[in-house]
Amino acid sequence: MDWKATTAQAVLDELGVTVSNGLSAGEVQSRLEQYGPNELAEGGRKTTLQRFAEQFKNALIYILLVAAAVSAAVGEITDAVIIFAIVLLNAVIGVVQEGRAEQALEALKKMASPKAVVRRDGRAREVEAAELVPGDTVILEAGRVVPADIRLVESANLKIEESALTGESVPVDKDASVVLEGEGVALGDQLNMAFSSTIVTYGRGVGVVVATAMQTELGRIATLLERQGEEPTPLQRRLERFGRVLGFVILGLCGVMFAVGILQEFLQSGSILRDTALELFLTAVSLAVAAIPEGLPAIVTVVLAVGVQQMSRENAIVRQLAAVETLGSVTVVCSDKTGTLTQNRMTVTRYLTDGAARQLDDLPPDDATAHILLTALVHCNDATFSQTDSTGDPTEIALLEAGSRFGIYQRDLIRDQPRLAEKPFDSVRKMMSTVGRINAGDGDAGGARAYTKGALDSILPLCTSIAVSSGSRPITDEDRRQIAGAGAAMSDEALRVLAAATREISSENIVIDDLESELTFVGLVGMMDPPRLEVRDSIAHCRRAGVTPVMITGDHQNTAFAIAKELGIAAEKSQTISGSDIDLLTDEELALKSEHLRVFARVSPEHKVRIVKAFKSRGHIVSMTGDGVNDAPSLKAADIGVAMGITGTDVAKGASDMVLTD
Repeated sequence: MDWKATTAQAVLDELGVTVSNGLSAGEVQSRLEQYGPNELAEGGRKTTLQRFAEQFKNALIYILLVAAAVSAAVGEITDAVIIFAIVLLNAVIGVVQEGRAEQALEALKKMASPKAVVRRDGRAREVEAAELVPGDTVILEAGRVVPADIRLVESANLKIEESALTGESVPVDKDASVVLEGEGVALGDQLNMAFSSTIVTYGRGVGVVVATAMQTELGRIATLLERQGEEPTPLQRRLERFGRVLGFVILGLCGVMFAVGILQEFLQSGSILRDTALELFLTAVSLAVAAIPEGLPAIVTVVLAVGVQQMSRENAIVRQLAAVETLGSVTVVCSDKTGTLTQNRMTVTRYLTDGAARQLDDLPPDDATAHILLTALVHCNDATFSQTDSTGDPTEIALLEAGSRFGIYQRDLIRDQPRLAEKPFDSVRKMMSTVGRINAGDGDAGGARAYTKGALDSILPLCTSIAVSSGSRPITDEDRRQIAGAGAAMSDEALRVLAAATREISSENIVIDDLESELTFVGLVGMMDPPRLEVRDSIAHCRRAGVTPVMITGDHQNTAFAIAKELGIAAEKSQTISGSDIDLLTDEELALKSEHLRVFARVSPEHKVRIVKAFKSRGHIVSMTGDGVNDAPSLKAADIGVAMGITGTDVAKGASDMVLTD
């Protein structure tokens, strides 16, 4: 069943459950036996013996082993021992390096086993997430990890952070009443669904489990990951090809030498003695052994091991020796956006007051209207912010941070203007309001001021006046057009736009339903997930080195292009493509277009794998950089996958060839 395209009641009927009672204990046990535990199937880890055996899978090593065996057979024991020792040392170095990398990765991992609050037999209880079955009624609240794929049946201001799964940096507003029909709805647009491993950041909700374990979106990614077989690195392919060519050349030369010797002996004496033939054969074998570069594998291994140690000092853990050389051969770097190119932290960058739009960094200290704007955004806020610890919605945290930069601190503001009432955010109204007492600290009861923040198209129609430097005046149609135009311009630059308004009221007679009427428009702010400071220079450095940077992200096309343009990845909108457009292309067409594309937006994990393979099919050596679960299949499909050690998920680290620990 297409759960997102089905009403909540139809889902409950299909799964045979009610929200009020949930499943019975007997039904849970029956379904647990049918569907199994809610755990991803764990792929088998390589043993030390398996890793040791893999070090010998090379044509050159095979030739060395044959040479050692022949040397021993003809009595050259010293040569045989030396060759065996070189091969063995080469294998040991490789195993030790990979073992150290595994240990370092284990130290980076922070295993989490989330629990879930479910309603069973009419009572709410907390159970292990592994015990969930399809049909379980799950209660979601802020701070909880979603334990399975869930069709929401109730939602109240519910927001879920899905960046690890979809690449979106902003939490998604969920709505249980929505029914989404049609094919090709991206995960980030499925507003009536909650997916395993995502995090509830705000509000609450109730949903029914529709998929567990490998049937979840997370499980689908795990399956896709398993399909990406281990591919040899460019160095391994070249050494393999060199070994085969060398083997044929040496055997051919030795055959020619043996044949020439036999022919010469026959022409000189008219016959070929057995001892002479054996001596010629041993001479040819000795020539073969002498011609084989026994030291080459050891030299390659030692040089790569030195490179690995140097990389570790630069905070990069290399899991496979050959990946060091691959990194130096890369011609295309495919990078995830959220958390990799950007900070994965919403930040206010622009504002508009009194008809003028400016950068927040240029805000004058004596701008009274801007001061009211920031005051409204800080007071009308349920998050908390400090330099060391912040909680709440990333958008609200960004507003608090913006206020703190100009001396408006939430703690001081609430002390001076205690919150008397509030009207919480609602996904239908798309705004929230709070009321603060004015002059509360000087013994005067005073009045009160209502602060409202929310979507521009929701707040602007409710405004009857506009704040200006001299106070306020009635708002005109021209004001509305100018404000709407400024908001649209910010949106075109991929900024998330929020408006703020105020209203003076009596502290003795607060009517909640009247708070959001006859408002005074104060201003707008535009915010975004800003690029990391060092990224632009890194991209310029890549270009100078002949490496092409490419952005692959789950974000919307406009947002992705705005960031890519700022970083120097793309210059024109024609260099971008969306996941829905990729679906219309064959692999061959995508490979041809990839030469001119630099931004791939609103893509799924399957799209990312296709993009990596498209570049590889054009002869490129491809690096994929990412940190999310959705990046894991493409990390494994790339010639070298690079994961983030701190912000990266365990799945991404496990699929990568290299992990950046800083």
